[in-house]
Amino acid sequence: MKLTIRQEDLNRIIKAAKKSGIEICGFLFGRKNCESAIVKDIRFITNRIGSPTAFEMEPLEMVQAIDEAEKRGLEVVGIFHSHLKCPPRPSGHDLPGMRLWPVVWLIVDDNGNYRAFVLEGEKVREVPVEIVSSITDQWQRGPKKGEC
Repeated sequence: MKLTIRQEDLNRIIKAAKKSGIEICGFLFGRKNCESAIVKDIRFITNRIGSPTAFEMEPLEMVQAIDEAEKRGLEVVGIFHSHLKCPPRPSGHDLPGMRLWPVVWLIVDDNGNYRAFVLEGEKVREVPVEIVSSITDQWQRGPKKGEC
């Protein structure tokens, strides 16, 4: 599994993390297959607890974002959030969410670093992040939702 994301989208996430005093969070929407999660769109969601050390997405915004994405033929391929003043790797706070949302988790820090992870059983595994200028080619070649 690898995560493919446009440089522009990654930059937006990192910029928001650098400017925020709390953890930012949101969805990565696109298409996934057996080998990759291809990000077509990102959607910031309000961190309803407003914490610098944890996040919880605002439920109504989550539902609205997913509904809008599905109308466009997209699915949740990942979740992103930031860590302030600590490295971009899953914390103890992240593991329950990773169990509930078995997708790629992109974590950025306020220094511009980023890493992506999946949870396999109880083991966290880092996945490569492929940065591209455009996802048009990968998007057109990618399988339809649910196909490998």
